[in-house]
Amino acid sequence: MTFHPGILALLLGSVLTTSMLCYAAFEGARIIRYWDIRSGSERQLELERRTYLVSTVMSYALGFQLLSLFLFIFTADTLSPLFVGAMCAAGSLNVNGFGYPALLLKIVTFLFAGLWLIVNFTDNKAPDYPLIRIKYGLLLAMAPLLIAETGVLGGYLLGLKPNIITSCCGTLFTADANTIMSDLLILPRPLSQTAFFTSAPIALAFGLYVYRRGTGVWLFSAASLIHFFISITALISFISIYFYELPTHHCPFCILHPEYGYVGYFLYAALLAGAVSGLGTGAVMPFKKIESLKEVIPGLQKRLALISILSNLSFILIAGYGILFSNLSMAAY
Repeated sequence: MTFHPGILALLLGSVLTTSMLCYAAFEGARIIRYWDIRSGSERQLELERRTYLVSTVMSYALGFQLLSLFLFIFTADTLSPLFVGAMCAAGSLNVNGFGYPALLLKIVTFLFAGLWLIVNFTDNKAPDYPLIRIKYGLLLAMAPLLIAETGVLGGYLLGLKPNIITSCCGTLFTADANTIMSDLLILPRPLSQTAFFTSAPIALAFGLYVYRRGTGVWLFSAASLIHFFISITALISFISIYFYELPTHHCPFCILHPEYGYVGYFLYAALLAGAVSGLGTGAVMPFKKIESLKEVIPGLQKRLALISILSNLSFILIAGYGILFSNLSMAAY
């Protein structure tokens, strides 16, 4: 199974991305120690040339890291016919003990990669690169996460054996299963619905306030993160069942299938984009008083707020369409 195109792409991409990050972290440590923009020394000129190279390489590497989350889910989904009992990515990820930890690490590194790209973009807009030490410090902090992800991902993909008996999503995503997902499912549906339909307008309202007034950034950033987690819970708890038109089917992976119009990819992309851009407004907030960024950050925050608003609104509209036009009526349940 190692020669499956998706597995090869994931393994090779993960190893290359991690190797690039380790190299960038090594160079970053030198830059953090010796960087002095006021100096015209030969060492400073060398560091400046290297930071151009490292920033460019990491932009592409972390861009792939964002896409690799969707490649990972797609590959796990396409592998499901090879395992007895699996009907979608839920069963494939359950084949060994590394599947779901790999997915969790990929989501975490997705968020970190997105935030680093925002900080790097902000730094490149200033002539004196005031965030140079901060962004390379972030790379140093991200390196252990990416190394751990590569190890866990390798353990999952290299440990896959055909014809292994696994559990289907109908077993994993039920209230009777002893999993984190089952803890979400035993929550009263009205509670999940109330939380979602409360957090959504709050996140949108704070986003509009940041976009129009340029203030309230910390509240918006916090609301975006809370709404992200609530939306995932809502998707599993009650939104997905309207797409399946089955009140007992809560799988967050089957909606990736063609019979549902691949709607899951659009939902997850909207959720992640909304979370990263919303958190990004807060990530650059501490640097607003830096002289060379005073004119850059307010405009950037407004653009990020707009992206977050449009992304969260897309999720709400897609989910709302599925609920309104579903043949499932929960009045009978």
